[in-house]
Amino acid sequence: MRIDEVPRLEDQFCFPLYACAKEVVRQYRKPLEALNLTYTQYLVMMVLWEHGGMTEGQLGRKVYLDSGTLAPLLKRMERSGLINRIKPDGNVRKLYVTLTQEGRDLKEKAKSVPGEIQNCLPLPQEDLLVLRELLNHLLVSMEKNM
Repeated sequence: MRIDEVPRLEDQFCFPLYACAKEVVRQYRKPLEALNLTYTQYLVMMVLWEHGGMTEGQLGRKVYLDSGTLAPLLKRMERSGLINRIKPDGNVRKLYVTLTQEGRDLKEKAKSVPGEIQNCLPLPQEDLLVLRELLNHLLVSMEKNM
């Protein structure tokens, strides 16, 4: 492409990545509706199910959300009874996030979600694994360059 040419959508790497991500997240709506979770809340829950309690900052780094986005999300999740936000030793600047019993119990109900999503993706399992590996590699490489 010449420098004076108008960029074309079909020539952009970012567009199919964006559009696919948007469509995959859209596929999560139905199974997550049954759990009363949004996709972003589901990401938070998966991290807490796997790793247990952690600070808000640690959680934000794992799900790639800044504090301005994560804090209101966590407040809503606390109001819905899924998590506790604890200020250790009165330190108002650091919040520790843990699952409630209701949040831990939701893990069992969520076990079917990955299979439901995989059934919606029209690629063979091997291609999906390669794609995930490539995207993880890209993400790690981008983090190193930040």
